Amino acid sequence: MVNRMIDGIEIEASSGNVFADLGLPNAEKLKIKSGLVSEISRAVRRLGLTQEDAGRRMGIPQPKVSGMMRGDFANLSERKLMECLNRLGYDIEIKVRPTAEPVGHLTLAIA
Repeated sequence: MVNRMIDGIEIEASSGNVFADLGLPNAEKLKIKSGLVSEISRAVRRLGLTQEDAGRRMGIPQPKVSGMMRGDFANLSERKLMECLNRLGYDIEIKVRPTAEPVGHLTLAIA
């Protein structure tokens, strides 16, 4: 990351992953999960669902929907979040390819 000064304030450029920038463990996983949750929230709004209706459709209780909408998704796996999107009418495609790096990375692309 590159730091620079603007009007006497040091600005640190983001790595593109706020969780990594904060030094949180499992930053890539958190970024993927937060992207899935963001898309779930958009789908719930687009479909005009109440939290109760959304929970029934996704197969999770309303309190978990409420927590998810507030950013509490630690207790939900990536697999469960993908299942929720499927139940909201989304197709999910997982693409695997070799990388030039010694260790690969997880990325989420939403069309």
